[in-house]
This record gives sequence, structure tokens and C-alpha cells, in this order.
Amino acid sequence: MLSVRNISRSFGTRRVVDDVSFDVGRGRLTGFVGGNGAGKTTTMRMILGVLRPDSGTITLDGAPVGQDALRGFGYMPEERGLYPKMEIAEQLAYLARLHGIDKVTAMQRTDDLLERLGLIERRRDKLESLSLGNQQRVQVAAALVHDPDVLIMDEPFSGLDPMAVDEVVTVIAEHAARGVPVLFSSHQLEVVERLCDDLVIIADGKVRAAGEREALREQYSEARWSLETSTDVGWVRNVPGVDVEELAGTTVLFGAEPDAADLVLRAAVERGTVSSFRPIRPSLGEIFRDIVGNAPANDANANANANANASENEKQTEKQKGAAVR
Repeated sequence: MLSVRNISRSFGTRRVVDDVSFDVGRGRLTGFVGGNGAGKTTTMRMILGVLRPDSGTITLDGAPVGQDALRGFGYMPEERGLYPKMEIAEQLAYLARLHGIDKVTAMQRTDDLLERLGLIERRRDKLESLSLGNQQRVQVAAALVHDPDVLIMDEPFSGLDPMAVDEVVTVIAEHAARGVPVLFSSHQLEVVERLCDDLVIIADGKVRAAGEREALREQYSEARWSLETSTDVGWVRNVPGVDVEELAGTTVLFGAEPDAADLVLRAAVERGTVSSFRPIRPSLGEIFRDIVGNAPANDANANANANANASENEKQTEKQKGAAVR
């Protein structure tokens, strides 16, 4: 398990990551979401040793994450950092060999990933000749080619069409299924909802919510219900304690505490066949917008500016260290 405990980081007088804690379990896909400047990338860079936290600890299976452990990390940065004039296959194999993999195995892993990501026919092409979406697929392959023990991916789905997203999701999920902890950030909340087992929501540099996906959906659920029957449901308006939100013939969406909802269900059964009766749980997108919308606006804007100002200084350091953790 990758564990982040109470890490903080400031740039000048602005604290952009504030006492952040969460876990990324082995075999678990953990979505890391937040608005621009929320602290996602800075947190990832601290996990990878690109930045040093001002306080707190980062451990893998109980041991501090040092250079030896980082060699087993796979990292995909948000900014493209590969060599534009180098052939794709040659480049991926080179990155694999930096991790001590022999030449034959490196080429086998390269071709396997390119096949899975739909790029095998472009293996001899230079990176710069590819579309931005295909360059993004190569970035994904670069993070995976050495078969990492931990996978950290910053916006891996950026610029991908829906079919490419499906291909990348499948490959990432297969690595998680082998026991690899996977932490990924994305602004595509529908992909996060489909892919993640666990979720961390960060705003203003602080973790606002964290936990298993369905547990969070239940935690943030309101007392809302959906009923579909074989007969008209207009009578639901007259049930005490019920607030009808939408009503269309045999279907109704309403708010009610569990006791009142139970009265509705029993009355519906007496009147005819109940096709469906279920609580309405919010999507992860709705939860995210609710949490981030309630974050202090002034602090969030200041954090975004601090992150942007620090980003250029970090990029050079990240490029220097990136080969060690790709």
C-alpha cells in the first residue's frame, strides 16, 4: 500500500498542499480529482521525490519511499516529456532498459504495449509525426513499459478520443489487477467514475473527501427515491412527508425520509405492480461539484496562482528525475 500521511508544501508564503493524507491500496485504482490549482500535481511530485514535502511522510508497504523504491514507480506527467525526434519503439525500449531490463525483454514489452494501445503499426515512426492523442498513448506506454510496482498518472486521458480512453482504461486496469497501486488524476469525471475503486477529492490544497467509491456516493446521498409502477402515481403527491420532484405517468422521483418512502412503496404495491423502487445516489461528478463548490474561493484562487508560479521551476527538476521513475 502507498500511504501519504500529513504532507504539506508551501511556495513562498502560500501553502498549496495542506496536511494531505490518503492511501492507495494494492490492486486498487484511486482517482485523484480537484480543480485547477487544487494541489494534485504538487502532491504527485512529492510522492515521486521530485519535490520534498515540508512535513509529513510517504511510505510504500510501511517503508519510507526512497530512491530504491522509486525505481519501481511508473510515472506519466501531465506535460509530455518524451523525445519528439526518436522512433517510438526505440524510445520505449530505451526507457525500459534504463530500469535494468534486457534488450530482448524490453522490445517484447514495447511491442506488447504498442499492440494493446493500437500503435503497433506506428512503432518505427518518430513521436513528433503522431497526433496529440497518439502521443498521449505513447506517454502511457512509457509509464508502463518497465512493469512498475506503483503507477502514478497525471491526466492520462487528456486529448484521447472515447475509443482511445477505453484502450488506456483496459491496460491500466489490468496492471491494477496484478496488485499494482494506481493513482491517477483526471478532469474527465465520467471516466473516473467508471474506472476508480477509491476516490480522493482535493480542494484548496486539502483533502475534502476520500474513500471507496460507492461508500462516498452513499455518504453524500440525500433522501431521494425513484419509483416506477404499472399504474399512475399521481397519488404520491398526497403522501405525508413526501416532496415530489418529478412525476410522469407511472414514474415519480421524490424526496422523503426512509419511513415515508416505505409508506409510498407499500401503497404502490397495493395499487399494482412495482417495476422499480430505489434510492437515488449522486454521481461522482455531482459530489465533486458540491465539495469543490463549497471550498473557500479566495484560497483556491491563490493556490492556483501559487501552483502556476511554481510550475515552471518544478518542470526542469521533474525532467531531470523523470527517467528514474518512468
